[in-house]
Amino acid sequence: MRAELISTGTELLLGQIVNTNAQFIGQRLAKLGIDVFFQTTVGDNESRLREVVKTAMGRADLIIVTGGLGPTSDDLTRETIAGMLGAELVMDEESLAHIRDFFEIRGRIMPQINAKQALNIHGAVTIPNRIGTAPGSIVEFEGKSIVILPGPPVEMRPMFVETVEDYLRKMTGTDKAVIVSRVLKILGMGESMVEERISDLVDKQVNPTIAFLAPKGEAYIRLTAKANSDDAAGEIISGVEAEIRNRLGDYIYGTDDDTLEGVVAGLLHKHGLTAATAESCTGGLIASRLTEIPGVSENFVCGFITYSNDAKINMLGVSRDTLEKYGAVSEQTALEMAVGARNAGGTDVAVSVTGIAGPGGGTPEKPVGQVYIALAGQDNAFAVKNLFTGDREVIRWQSANVALNILRRYLQHYNSQKG
Repeated sequence: MRAELISTGTELLLGQIVNTNAQFIGQRLAKLGIDVFFQTTVGDNESRLREVVKTAMGRADLIIVTGGLGPTSDDLTRETIAGMLGAELVMDEESLAHIRDFFEIRGRIMPQINAKQALNIHGAVTIPNRIGTAPGSIVEFEGKSIVILPGPPVEMRPMFVETVEDYLRKMTGTDKAVIVSRVLKILGMGESMVEERISDLVDKQVNPTIAFLAPKGEAYIRLTAKANSDDAAGEIISGVEAEIRNRLGDYIYGTDDDTLEGVVAGLLHKHGLTAATAESCTGGLIASRLTEIPGVSENFVCGFITYSNDAKINMLGVSRDTLEKYGAVSEQTALEMAVGARNAGGTDVAVSVTGIAGPGGGTPEKPVGQVYIALAGQDNAFAVKNLFTGDREVIRWQSANVALNILRRYLQHYNSQKG
């Protein structure tokens, strides 16, 4: 079964709200083994909505439309689809009673305009809405199924799970396939290099398929398999995953819902180590990300935000001579910041960041994006020079990513270092 998702609402096109409905429905359909090949967003316009629904019916078996079921004149979804199918709109008395009760329970009289929401396409199945006033519909027409749902996620999601999924299970049968994906998350190696390392696997991919994503300076590999069960799909993925891990090694920091800071927190806990941070251009971003992880207080002791030279001297013990000779953005300063944070916090390890995040402040010798990141451990300390590109937010995020990744790799090899 091939599905197409249509999201209606001019506010989506204007970027005033984020379209989380398509993401949710796509994930739920994958679990049912239903392929989604197209997603379309269209404004509150009858002719354009008619056009995208007509196109969808020409290339999909299942069309799911969200939005446009409100009581106002710009809510046109049900009327437009009924007109396309040559069907009448009829009053659903049960839905009308529910809408009246919805207002009565809240001590209000139902505006007459809301009666429009109880209209349904003749012959369609009504999808009850126990949270709001807009029921949905399931229409079958010439071998196609059209599912119509309200736009607000708080209403749409339970309606999909409680009614639509049961309908789709019956359509696909008990021997349905499932689609399972696993995402491998990589840092320290660019997307093009990752693809080069596994190009032969990409060339011969069938099941699972291999796709590449590059969010926020990282590289992701998504492995997607189709099988008769989650376990069977997992087995199909595992062989290719093992080969990729063999080639990429510890550049892979996690999978699926893993976060870099979560992995670091887990490694600190595993080894029973404590950590501190010293930040200049990142302004506490590294510490903030670490403290998002529940339970990290057992291992993360403190973070220093030393934006000025005086703060670096007074809080971390950075030498004034170092700052005058090499500058705040230098390997030497980064090293002294990391050592100072470790000493001041009494921790096993510390990382530091100092650099130029922009947009101003750069020079030919030290351009915007030049960032030094250092780590001070129990037996050694080192610093790494980086040159990031992008705006201020991107440079700060990349700096924090690299700092956390340096800490991760240090912790990942901690036992062998000690041995």
